[in-house]
Amino acid sequence: MSDRAAIASGGAGPFSRFEFLLAGRYLRARRKERFVSVIASLTLIGVALGVATLIVVMSVMNGFRSELLGKILGINGHFIVQTVAEPFEGYQSVVDRIEGVDGVRYAIPFAEGQALVSGQADSTGVLVRGIESRSIDKLTTLHDSIILGGWDSWDDGGGVAIGARLAERLGVTIGDQVTIVNPDGTMTPFGQTAAMRVYPVSVIFNLGMPEFDNFYLYMPMEETQAYFKLFEDRLKPGVEMPGVMATDEEIDAAYERVPQVSGVEVFVEDPDAIGTMRDRIQATFDRPLALADWQQRNATFFSALQVERVVMFVILSMIILVAAFNIIASLVMLVKDKGPDIAVLRTMGATRGAILRVFSMTGFAIGLSGTFIGLILGLVVAINAEALRSGISNLLNISIFPPELFQLSSLPSRVDPAEVVAVVGLSLVLTFLATLYPAWRAARLDPVQGLNK
Repeated sequence: MSDRAAIASGGAGPFSRFEFLLAGRYLRARRKERFVSVIASLTLIGVALGVATLIVVMSVMNGFRSELLGKILGINGHFIVQTVAEPFEGYQSVVDRIEGVDGVRYAIPFAEGQALVSGQADSTGVLVRGIESRSIDKLTTLHDSIILGGWDSWDDGGGVAIGARLAERLGVTIGDQVTIVNPDGTMTPFGQTAAMRVYPVSVIFNLGMPEFDNFYLYMPMEETQAYFKLFEDRLKPGVEMPGVMATDEEIDAAYERVPQVSGVEVFVEDPDAIGTMRDRIQATFDRPLALADWQQRNATFFSALQVERVVMFVILSMIILVAAFNIIASLVMLVKDKGPDIAVLRTMGATRGAILRVFSMTGFAIGLSGTFIGLILGLVVAINAEALRSGISNLLNISIFPPELFQLSSLPSRVDPAEVVAVVGLSLVLTFLATLYPAWRAARLDPVQGLNK
């Protein structure tokens, strides 16, 4: 049975071959309908660009968040434990108890202070952090980031570790000496003098984050405690205080040095399970201790990232919305042009529902094709974002996404399947809704008026 006979007999059901065939014919413009075809093509391109742009931007922002979170939390713990109003002594027992908590990977004590470091070329302020060799082995982000030197004999080597950018600024390399100046030095009869010490550079690392590579300087734990006076000389239990005439050896034998730290960093299995892990860790405390998580310490930064992601999604969705309005315009013109054809179809027995479906499929085909093309294009660009950035930078000899501003040495991109599905779904819904009004107008067209055109 032919399509015409099928219509006349009412045998062409919903979404029949005839309806798909007619919708396909309306998509293929003739010479006199070239203008409608141009608008439809531009609409398809608009949908494709909107979908591709959304996928690329959301993937890059996911990559930024993931990389920044990974690097920040790879060096700084998910929790930091510090004392409230007293020196942090006896920290090893705190570390042992915390590491026994279910869900905790490890706990690392650290000592830190601010100082001025001078090299052969320049001087700058740094954050000096004291850390033990066994702790460095746990911090794989730091341990595996060295580009010169090594961590062998770190505790006893007496050297320091600095970032590549800081080494370049100071004009030093492995084996060169740097001078560290701490204004809180020794008290003399003439006042307080700055503490100055010279250390060789034993490690140069590159974390890929200018903030760390420019500002952090690592020293062995005991050396840092001695330099910043994070200790207390205390009389040994059961030993009498030496007399006024006691020798230095007798004084040293009577006193013991009690080391202190600035805090303990805690790394957990699931960084997002902050609430649960906080309760578990606090349950191990036997004295007043403050516990700060990574979300509290970086709340402003990551909140800004989240707001930016939402705003960018909404703004870029407007591209798809504009393309959807173009679908309305192109279908309205198509309905106006096909008025006589619609009238003939209605007189042959085509129902209003059939006309509605035909024009809906015509418009939705544009949206579906644009969405598919945008999906492929967006995934290709998102997966190869860094390669494209590097190629464009080399070709134009300009710096795209400079690391000094974005805190990363490369352009990260991480495709989230859930977000891709959301973008595709949004595009399909908007383009489908855009077809309903023109299709409804076509279905409501009076055959008599259509034949008189």
